Amino acid sequence: MEKRKEKRKVDMAAGRQVWRPGNMLYPLPAVMVSAADKAGNANILTVAWTGTVCSDPAMLYISVRPERYTYHMIRETGEFVVNLTTERLAYATDWCGVRSGRDVDKWKEMALTKGAADQLVYAPVILESPVNIECRVTEVKELGSHHMFLAEVAAVQVDERYMKKGGKFELNSTGLLAYSHGEYLGLGKELGKFGWSVKKRK
Repeated sequence: MEKRKEKRKVDMAAGRQVWRPGNMLYPLPAVMVSAADKAGNANILTVAWTGTVCSDPAMLYISVRPERYTYHMIRETGEFVVNLTTERLAYATDWCGVRSGRDVDKWKEMALTKGAADQLVYAPVILESPVNIECRVTEVKELGSHHMFLAEVAAVQVDERYMKKGGKFELNSTGLLAYSHGEYLGLGKELGKFGWSVKKRK
């Protein structure tokens, strides 16, 4: 305990601050989640608490506050779509996160287009998004302020405009949007490719 106190004093002298526990894992993807209930009412929810949990089978998660309008739709149908966002969609991404579907039609107000999912029954995709990840809920973890929806990816739709010759999808050419500490950011320039740090140089 004394050693810990001594180390803390050194850290303070070095200009470090210790904050209370909080979410400081940034940047994150800012995505628009689309869902619908069994009566056909569809909505869009902006989410940053999302990420990959498994690659085989392909699985991801989103965390949603139970009081959000879209929450009951996902609980009712067990479906949602994660729609990746771009710099062009930045305004709509923020707007859909601060307005409630109880009060406004987000599709109409943001001029976003519903598209049919390939594998889902209820949840639509957002056609303006370059990538739509169709998800089926496998488990709900009621954690506290947010409930986590663990989901298996049922299908992925991509915008053919970003398909290059040879069948490569140029995802990083879409202008992807990130969220970091209250701000929306573009991805910026490429710094390297996967494995470049250990690649043998010619």
